[in-house]
Amino acid sequence: MGKKITSIRGMNDILPQQTPLWQWLEDKVRGVLAAYGYQEIRTPILEQTDLFKRGIGEVTDIVEKEMYTFEDRNGDSLTLRPEGTASCVRAAEEHGLLYNQTQRLWYAGPMFRHERPQAGRYRQFHQIGVETFGMDGPDIDAEVILLSARLWKALGLSDQVTLELNSLGDSEDRARYRDALVAYLREHSERLDDDSRRRLERNPLRVLDSKDAGTREVLEQAPRLEQFLNHDAREHFSKLCALLEAAGIEYRLNPYLVRGLDYYGKTVFEWTTRALGAQGTVCAGGRYDGLVAQLGGKPTPAVGFAMGLERLILLLEQQNPELPAPVALYIAAMGEVQSQALALAERLRDRFPGVGIVAHCGGGSFKSQMKKADRSGARYALILGEDEVARGEVAVKPLREDAEQQQLPETDLADWLAERLARSQA
Repeated sequence: MGKKITSIRGMNDILPQQTPLWQWLEDKVRGVLAAYGYQEIRTPILEQTDLFKRGIGEVTDIVEKEMYTFEDRNGDSLTLRPEGTASCVRAAEEHGLLYNQTQRLWYAGPMFRHERPQAGRYRQFHQIGVETFGMDGPDIDAEVILLSARLWKALGLSDQVTLELNSLGDSEDRARYRDALVAYLREHSERLDDDSRRRLERNPLRVLDSKDAGTREVLEQAPRLEQFLNHDAREHFSKLCALLEAAGIEYRLNPYLVRGLDYYGKTVFEWTTRALGAQGTVCAGGRYDGLVAQLGGKPTPAVGFAMGLERLILLLEQQNPELPAPVALYIAAMGEVQSQALALAERLRDRFPGVGIVAHCGGGSFKSQMKKADRSGARYALILGEDEVARGEVAVKPLREDAEQQQLPETDLADWLAERLARSQA
């Protein structure tokens, strides 16, 4: 026998006992996105490497250390997408979705970063992202935050997350702030951690995101970005805060909040939780008005967010939401009645589209079939034997309630099930 092949480190399988929670989460999110009129876009997982170098920024940790990049057989440099926004912008621009139009888009799928794997953070991870284009007012910033707040409500997580807000101003604001911050940090460089000293020369705003205790102490007296914001950026942020307050959305101003991607400006926000330890961000986003032009299009205002599904799954597992059973009916076949059992299953699927119905295959004793029926999570076992077929009946055994097994004419079975399945879903 050959050596067993195992999965690549940091790229995890999602097993059948785990997928119901993933599907439940994805369905809830799709429902909220549809309620806000957002349309799905699907992009390839492979893109030209330059898309991410130009979009994310060459002096970011993602581009410098984390991307999965390789040359294909034609010698072209390709990269597995590390995030979704640049791909969404590329697709929208390439297919003419941004010309004199507004767009509300969303996407879902795997992303790839070569990081140290840890709980809720893997090298292949999954995101759902929201991107809007063509609207430059604070009202669309407020809408995407309100949308995210409604997601937490739909998922039962509202009391587990906190909204943090900041404004990064425009590129000129950040350039002036960068000079002041660098001058200050250089005076205290001996107190900074090694990673922050490296960032000081290449991407100093990322020092604000340091978790090192010594660096955090230095930052307490550092210049604040809000002191360098121009009038338009101040007014935009003030109006956004007023809109959120009018909608009853609580938030915390965080002057140290920056994003790890170069394309953000003005509004940035994160939803964080204390339930997942140090890695507490479950959703992050903001405004990126310069990215479309940076990638070759016309200047286009844009704002969006992305959320990591693995971290949300960890949060949901702590809440243990009650999920609908994937299987409602399990048909057991005793004796030479397999064709009749399969035919019954098909008739019931016609009557109850979307209801999980399993017809037992592979034979086995009555006891073993009942064990499998119980393990499936089904509400009812429908038992079909040679005697039942001869009489035109089906035995119905409730599996999730204290009730007796009974014999029903097959002609009455569907109506009987309809009443009870409807009652269980009410």
